Amino acid sequence: MALATSHHLVGVAPSASRPPRRGLLRSRAASPAPLAAARRICCQSVNSANVLGAYSTTSDEAIPVPVVMIDQDSDRDATIVQLSFGDRLGPLLDTMKALKDLGLDVTKGTVATDSAVTQTKFHIMRFGRKVEDPDMLERIRLTIINNLLQYHPEASEKLAMGEFFGIKPPEKKVDIDIATHVVVEDDGPKRSMLYIETADRPGLLLEIIKIIADTNIDVESAEIDTEGLVAKDKFHVSYRGAKLNSSLSQVLINCLRYYLRRPETDEDSY
Repeated sequence: MALATSHHLVGVAPSASRPPRRGLLRSRAASPAPLAAARRICCQSVNSANVLGAYSTTSDEAIPVPVVMIDQDSDRDATIVQLSFGDRLGPLLDTMKALKDLGLDVTKGTVATDSAVTQTKFHIMRFGRKVEDPDMLERIRLTIINNLLQYHPEASEKLAMGEFFGIKPPEKKVDIDIATHVVVEDDGPKRSMLYIETADRPGLLLEIIKIIADTNIDVESAEIDTEGLVAKDKFHVSYRGAKLNSSLSQVLINCLRYYLRRPETDEDSY
């Protein structure tokens, strides 16, 4: 956005020295992408066995890429978290318990299988509404990834967090300078769409939100997608109720590229 016992929740990397000035990710409804030719199992009760997902032993096959997506657009009232790991995704009751331990309510679960890929969605609320705090969204993301690694340790070979959480690190590493792409496009007269693709790491969401806030830009909604070693995020942003002009877009792009560069790069080289 499963798994082994999750009484200990993952520690979140410290955020930047100052919290984001605008901590809310306000959602505007968007049409979710349909899941073509999918077999769906839906349930209102999160304790139902229908939400357990599917699991098949595929030890001799190539390890699939883990994907954790946090969607703030598709549901007006709830945050949607989707988790997939090929057809290996096992029972998710411990993931639900870990989310509840964060003070969250899992109001609905959906399991869908499409082209041998099992995708499990959770509709999550806090205090009866969508989760809007960036720190909590990052804790949700890291908690789900940590549980995935506990239940499927082989996922660490495909996931950047395998190195940070003390599990077998991935053999392939992402060169952050090469992997980082930032694009701003118009998304109507009143907002813009910010696309970010960069190497994943703990605390990444908080870094991005702080950078955006420091340029006095509002984040209206977001989709946070962790795909293997790479984070692929989309943010609906605006400035004083309007889309970003070309100058402000370039300022935002430059700031994000600078702060998301390879951490060990020498300052003197710039």
